[in-house]
Order: sequence, then structure tokens, then C-alpha cells
Amino acid sequence: MRYGEATVTVVDPRSYMTYQPFLPEAAAGNISPRHVVVPLRRVLPKAEVLTGRVTTIDQDRKVATIAPLVGEAYELPFDYLVIALGAVSRTFPIPGLAEQGIGMKGIEESIGLRNHVLEQLDKADSTTDEEIRRKALTFVFIGGGFAGAETIGEVEDMARDAAKYYKNVSREDMRFILVDAADKILPEVGPKLGQYGKEHLEGRGVEIYLSTSMDSCVDGHVVLKNGLEVDSNTIVWTAGVKPNPALSRFGLPLGPRGHVDCEPTLQVKGTDYIWAAGDNAQVPDLVGRKAGNENAWCPPNAQHALRQAKVLGDNVVSGMRGFPQKEYEHANKGAVAGLGLHKGVAMIVMGKVKIKLKGRLAWYMHRGYHGMAMPTWNRKIRVLADWTLGMFLKREVVSLGAMENPREEFYEAAKPAPVAAAKTGEKAKAS
Repeated sequence: MRYGEATVTVVDPRSYMTYQPFLPEAAAGNISPRHVVVPLRRVLPKAEVLTGRVTTIDQDRKVATIAPLVGEAYELPFDYLVIALGAVSRTFPIPGLAEQGIGMKGIEESIGLRNHVLEQLDKADSTTDEEIRRKALTFVFIGGGFAGAETIGEVEDMARDAAKYYKNVSREDMRFILVDAADKILPEVGPKLGQYGKEHLEGRGVEIYLSTSMDSCVDGHVVLKNGLEVDSNTIVWTAGVKPNPALSRFGLPLGPRGHVDCEPTLQVKGTDYIWAAGDNAQVPDLVGRKAGNENAWCPPNAQHALRQAKVLGDNVVSGMRGFPQKEYEHANKGAVAGLGLHKGVAMIVMGKVKIKLKGRLAWYMHRGYHGMAMPTWNRKIRVLADWTLGMFLKREVVSLGAMENPREEFYEAAKPAPVAAAKTGEKAKAS
């Protein structure tokens, strides 16, 4: 695109983009949280970045209503529109889930989980009450896909390392539980590697319950459909994602699961000035359809989102200039998953050949792929520096739980001192 040919405006409730495949490593302390996010204003210096939310879209007038962080909502006209809201956690009306659950969709949740887990070790180390210790040291993860398996693998690794510094807490005192409604974990890497991942986690003391689900978790009392009941302060929810519910307010054609219905060119069906990509888009998988699967759709993962973005950008410019649109077509390159330090599984697709790796070599593939996929060289180098330092320095096991309420201590110090009861009584007698 030539300079001055168009004005690009980005509207997002956060001023940064999160590379979500690195959230488990951030939760384990292998990567600094700031290195997992990319500041929009720094990487998009020629674009206008508005921190706010799009609440409605008027397609007839080509106007979007913006709700900024502060102040009144206002209208923003557009000529071309790109919908890339991503996905949110897919939840169910399970009693206690909203109050007790911890998601893994953002860097805030990732760092919150890290602080929370280390705080549970602090609690268990400082009490002799067995009920309190048992509840603090029981960690329940719901969902056995990439997010769930990688997160429990990284967090178990971190907790195992951290336990070395506690006198009254050992790995044997902890209980890690992984639950999934499916009959296998890590379905993205195939049944054999998925089975290896299951056996590997079980070998590290993780209890895995398949073909079951959670019925309730009120006040941390977890009840599974298979009859198991445990008390836990830590319930991590990674049971899938769904398109951002805000899409339902935009008047766009949606698929059966709430995704924006797109053509292979990433144009929204029925329009010639709106495109969509990523987790909120329902894009036909042309490779799968050519192979005979008429209902093949691109899965919501980073592999497709990153590649769709490039095609989408070219198609927007082509649409402005009246050129033909290019169809998005990408063959699956495989999948990689890290299960903790030096542990992982990987399935690499090279043409018709599938190469299956496990253990340390798969872990190298996991880090190598995502390290290169991380946006901007600035962040690639910072992540690589974190990994390099981690080879020589021990993992940090400091809990910064006060970050959740940073003003609490100051608030307590600034409150008016309570009037002493004795003096109050004396004043009453004097009157």
C-alpha cells in the first residue's frame, strides 16, 4: 500500500496483542509476561490505535459505534472493515465456575495463575491444618486440549521446582487432576502422541480422568460426573473457546457456532467491503475440501490465524484498487505442544509424510516454531533471551500475589484510625 493511500484505524479494548501459545510458559515463569505481548502503538506507528470496544456496526451507513475506556460513545465512519475479535473461553452454567474458575485466554490470567499457585504453596507451608493444606495443594484443570495439557504440564513443573524451597511442602503433598469430556487428550497431535502425552503426565503424578466432566465447584468443592469429589482452591478452565459474543450485535452472517461466515477469500458472505480472519471467522478449508471433506473448516489456531492475516491484508488492498481477491489455502503443517521443561510432543507434516516426535526433541520443535512465529524481532529476541537465561539461572519462584490488589496495603494505612472502645466509653460518661 502506498503512503497516504488509506488511513488504518485499530480498535481494541487492550493496547497490546497477546501471543497466546506462550501463556503456559509465562504461567510457569519461563518467559517474562511483557515479552508475550506486543504493544500495538509501537508496532503500528502509522496506524491510529483506539483503546475501546466496537459496540454496534451500521452497515448501511458504514459507521461503527466506539465505546472508549472513558467518556461518551461516538461513531466512526469506515470504507472497509476487518473483523478480528478472536475468541473467548467457552463456559457452561456450572455452579461455582464463575466464582472459582481461572481462565487461560490472556496474559493477566496466566500471571494470575502463577501467583495463585505459588501463594497456595505459601499457605500450605505456613499451616498445620491438614484440611487447609489439602485444599491448597489440590490443583484441578478442566480441558485436555493444547491449553489444558500444556498448562498443567508447565505448572506442575514449576510447582515441583518451587517445592524444593519449602520445608513443609513436597511434590508428594500436591495433587494435580486433569479432566476432559473426550476420551483422549491432545487430539491435535493424533492418537498415538496423545496417548504418549497422557502416559507422560501420569508418570509425573498427574491424575487424568477422561470421558467425564465437572458438575459443580461451589466454594472449591469439585464434583465430577464420575463421582470423584475433591476440595481445591485452584480450578483452571481450559475447556475450549467460542467466538466473541459481540459478533451477534454486528448484523453479520454467522455460522452455526457463532463464527462470521466467510468466503475462501476471507470476505464476509454477502459483502464486498468486510473481511474476517482468525478465531472469530468460519473459513472454508480448501485443502480439506479438495481431499473430499465438503464440511472442512479452518481450525481456530495460531497457524491459520497468522497466515490468514497476510492474505487478508493483500485482499483488502486488492479490494480498494478493484483487483481480484485471492483465496486462502493452507495445508496443515502439524502441531507442537510443550509439557514442561524439556518435555513435549510434535507432529510435523511434510507433504504426505507425518513425522512424530516426543520428549526433548519435540520440545525443541515447540520452542523453535513458536519462537519464530512470535510477532516482531523485538519480541523474538526477548523471548530467546529469557530461554537462554533459563539455561543457566534457576527458575524464579516468587509469588507476587499483591499485584491482584496493589492498593490494599496503602488503603489500610490511609484509613482513619479506629476510636478505642475505652475512650469512647469515657466520653459517653462525661457527657
